[in-house]
Amino acid sequence: MSDHQLRTRTPGPPALHPRPPGPRAAAALRAAAPALAVYAAVRALGLLVFWGAARSSGKDPLARLGWRWDSVWYQRIAEDGYGYTATLPDGALHSDLAFFPLLPALERGISEVTPLTLGGAGLLVAWTAGLLAAWGIFAVGAELHGRRTGVVLAALWGVYPTAFVQSMAYTETLFTALAAWALYAVLKGRWLVAGALCVLAGLTRPSAAALIAALAITAAVTLVREVRAGQRTGPVLRRNARMIAGVALAPLGWLAYVVFVAVREGSPFAYFEVQAQWGNSIDGGRALAAFIAGLPLPAALGLCAALGLLGWLVVLCVRQRQPLPVLVYGIAIVVISLIGAGYFGSRPRLMMPAFPLLLPPAAALVRLRSRARTAAVLAVLACASAAFGAWTLLGAGPP
Repeated sequence: MSDHQLRTRTPGPPALHPRPPGPRAAAALRAAAPALAVYAAVRALGLLVFWGAARSSGKDPLARLGWRWDSVWYQRIAEDGYGYTATLPDGALHSDLAFFPLLPALERGISEVTPLTLGGAGLLVAWTAGLLAAWGIFAVGAELHGRRTGVVLAALWGVYPTAFVQSMAYTETLFTALAAWALYAVLKGRWLVAGALCVLAGLTRPSAAALIAALAITAAVTLVREVRAGQRTGPVLRRNARMIAGVALAPLGWLAYVVFVAVREGSPFAYFEVQAQWGNSIDGGRALAAFIAGLPLPAALGLCAALGLLGWLVVLCVRQRQPLPVLVYGIAIVVISLIGAGYFGSRPRLMMPAFPLLLPPAAALVRLRSRARTAAVLAVLACASAAFGAWTLLGAGPP
């Protein structure tokens, strides 16, 4: 790997007459406008297809998006705080402590200053965060492979098979927005910004562990390379003080919530016990293997083929020589999603924040050198994603 891929850029000296932040932000927004427009268009198509299907079947589309499944748990926390536990028919206990606090806090705050209900506030957060995530994904793609690749990358994330979750009052868009911008900050050498965004990500989802690992491994490799190059440890640490501070900051959000659960429940391992009650413990992939073994042969072979495709995408990311933080983050999200003991149907949704997996197909679509062909491929994928989303939300159960 080249030095650019193993370490991030070091910001150069400031210009004598730096531009004010307002014009810079406006220029960045103008650059991202095509990506945001395409992303909004494919998500609007998904919503329209779902809305029409829901109305034709006599079901309330808004209720399916903002008032069902995990959304209800977040809203209950927003309204009453933590403390609710559901007892399942088999005697299993599901505590609301399994859900991280940032989304409920945002729902509570928005509902108190606007006429929106908690469910409406959750949808507002999800849809706004979806646009911010698409912007961050575009920024990463454009930084690595050019603006056109960034636009296609954002569009591919919007037509991901379970992209319908991006329109629900869930945490996927919020977490992906924080992760994408944190990775972009690392690529630009802004480690303190990356660490702060990682703190917020750690208050959003447990998969923030992947983002924390990406920052920590990148920083460790950078320090080891400089020391091995013959540089003295003291100057190396001083020169990389911001990087070290950003990495030290990164896990504080996740750790704060783990400590909160431990203190509340009176057990140092309470957080992990709560997650285990929900079936979210780490089993190294045994539950996945057992699920595949229990399927009819054709379904098992199809699922193995899908997992093989996932592995091929990971290989392509490595061969593409993605920068180390981007590569580690994408692979870590996949690993975390596959080695848990939870419900298999949720795993594609849990992998959705791993947008670096889409960089190789995005680059391949750009190489078609025909905007019409690229648009046609994206249109087909958008229609398929919209149809799958409507089918899932209206009949196949929770996402």
